[in-house]
Parts: sequence; C-alpha cells; structure tokens
Amino acid sequence: MSPTSTTLHMAAVDALLGVLPTPSRLRAEPCSGAALAGRLGAAVVASFVGATSADLAVVLADPASLDAAGGQESSLVSRQDVLRPALENAAAVLGVGVLGDTRVEDATALVSDANTVVYELTGDGAVTGWFAIRLRDNGPAGQNGRASQSVVGKLGRINSVEMALTVEIGRTRMSVRDVLALEPGAVIELDRSAGAPADILLNGRLIAHGEIVVVDQDYAVRITQILDVAESLT
Repeated sequence: MSPTSTTLHMAAVDALLGVLPTPSRLRAEPCSGAALAGRLGAAVVASFVGATSADLAVVLADPASLDAAGGQESSLVSRQDVLRPALENAAAVLGVGVLGDTRVEDATALVSDANTVVYELTGDGAVTGWFAIRLRDNGPAGQNGRASQSVVGKLGRINSVEMALTVEIGRTRMSVRDVLALEPGAVIELDRSAGAPADILLNGRLIAHGEIVVVDQDYAVRITQILDVAESLT
C-alpha cells in the first residue's frame, strides 16, 4: 500500500466521522476485514467514480437505532438517506467525481477483499460500527486519452440502450426536521441564482449545461455547452 493510498484512507475516515450522526465523536482504528466477514449485517454502500475511484461502506453495530431516529412513521427518511452525507464527505477527499446511489446490501465481499481497508469505529468504550474503503485504479494518467477513444469506438454496440437524462436547476441541504415540516405552499431556496444554466446529467454524471425553455407548453432544455468525459470529472 502506497503512502498516498494510506493518506487517502485516513482522510476519508476522518471526513466520515466528522459528519456521521452519532451522539459523540467516534474514534477509528484499522482492523481485519477478513475476520469480520460473515459477522456484519446489511451495510450502506456507495461507489465513487472520479480521478480516484472507490467503493465505500458503513456498517452499524445497531442499525435499528438509526432507523428509529429516522422515524418509523415516515417513509421519507431511510437509513441510506441518513448516512449519505457522511459518505459524501468521505468521498470528497478523493477529488472531483460522482458518488453513486447509496444502497443497503451485504458487504461481506467488500470487507473480505485484500484491497479493502476496514476501520473499527468506537465511542464510549463500545464498538459502534465499521467503515470500509476500497480504492480502484483508473490507470495511468497518460492512458486517459487512448482509453476514451477506445470507449467511443465501441459505443455503436449500445446505441439503442436507453439511459436516464436528468435536468437539475439547483440543490439545497435541509435538516430532517425541515423536510418533515414541508407542506403545500412552502418555498425551498436553491443554491443557484435566476438565469444560471441548468445541469444536464446522464445516469447521475454531469455531461452538459443548458437553459430551461418552454416548447408547446412543455418544459424543455436548450443545450448551451457539452462537456467531454475528462472535463465532466475535473
């Protein structure tokens, strides 16, 4: 393991602990992932794609406590919703990129991988959970151009495959209290000023910018700038 990888692992777990919703700040100590295989329950997992890609997972010793905090009466807040900000914070240290959807699944294969670093999270003398991170090699920087050309040359095979295209006019962050208090007529202020271009995302990855227009009483988007693969990740 290179010094750079070790630094990224430690920075990621520190960033995670800074946002993880726990009563007190936790401590992280490296532990054996192989020894944990089969002992861990469902984990909240997400994959990050960027200049440095990685697979991330958080496993809680008592996940029911987090479910209770989210509120059993409401389906608005799930376990992965509560933990996503912490995973986003951990992924942010890896550089510019896209964090995929968070999901709940068995993390046995991830923690058992020899390339995965696992941290035991403790607080008040008890084990609260575990954090796993596996960095993935994107290949030498000098091969990026050739790899992109190779991919483009093979795109003809999947021309008929449909993908989700999303237009985003802005985002904001809200506390769970504020989300649950929303009612018809409420106004949510976004992080983008009027007239700023909208983001166009393909399966969650930013590919272009555009402006919102109306066509035959339907909303549409006019493309103003298309980003190439390298630019969308930097």
